[in-house]
Amino acid sequence: MSFDTKPYIRFIQLEKSLAGNSIEAYERDINRYVRFLEASGVKNFDEVEEEHVSKFIRNLREAELSPKSIARNISAVKGMHKFLIGEKMIQFDPTQNIELPKKGKHLPDVLSVDEINQVLEAANPDSETATKFVWRDRAILETLYATGMRVSELTGLTLSNILEEQQLVRVFGKGSKERLIPIGEFALKWINEYKQRVRTELLRHIRSNDAVFLNFRGGPISRVSVWQIVTDYTRRAGISKEIHPHTFRHSFATHLLEGGADLRSVQEMLGHADISTTQIYTHIDREHLKQQHKQFHPRA
Repeated sequence: MSFDTKPYIRFIQLEKSLAGNSIEAYERDINRYVRFLEASGVKNFDEVEEEHVSKFIRNLREAELSPKSIARNISAVKGMHKFLIGEKMIQFDPTQNIELPKKGKHLPDVLSVDEINQVLEAANPDSETATKFVWRDRAILETLYATGMRVSELTGLTLSNILEEQQLVRVFGKGSKERLIPIGEFALKWINEYKQRVRTELLRHIRSNDAVFLNFRGGPISRVSVWQIVTDYTRRAGISKEIHPHTFRHSFATHLLEGGADLRSVQEMLGHADISTTQIYTHIDREHLKQQHKQFHPRA
């Protein structure tokens, strides 16, 4: 038996429902593995031992592949050997004791308070280049930062769900779970300015719409448009970081924790079912503390 990888590639094409580029990546990973085995003097898959697989993984690390690429390589190799066992093409699975590397928690990018202010101020109605939509755009940016809501929650926000007297908004998150989030005076001020100056005009195009934020046709604004608004004003603010609407959510949570808010309160405002999801922001907070220590402690 030689290194015939075609049956496995056909299997992942038909059974795994992977995108074309993912299949190509798996095929490259398997071909890399086969080249390694051939260079190690292995003649076919039946001769592969656990030591060969372990050495292959060490080679991947020595080649300084990213953790994500290494994990994908291991997944491809384990998947292939499992397939070969299932098809009775080999007698022993040399990867059965090889574990996939644990994925580390990715710390999301956040903006500092100063950077948030720069982005907000970039949506300035007094600017010479400002259009009437700047009122809506500023209200959107202020709302994202004031509430930490998801972009899907923002596009679904309705007038009836703004409880202005209580300074709260009612949103419906994942699984249509309802929660109340404080919104504060600044965002409410900009929402009201937008409603008075722009929203009524936009509604001329259609009979009625309870959505707070509208597009130029009078329909609810799309997620793509919100992404574009965030990108545009970030660029105008001169910030080179790659920023998207979720960055405002990350910044909202981080700034609350840095200011002394307790984790349970932040969890409730973000709408996280599990507090472990919220705890990622305590890692960011600790990074901030370490940076402060390094910057200001005389013996750091």
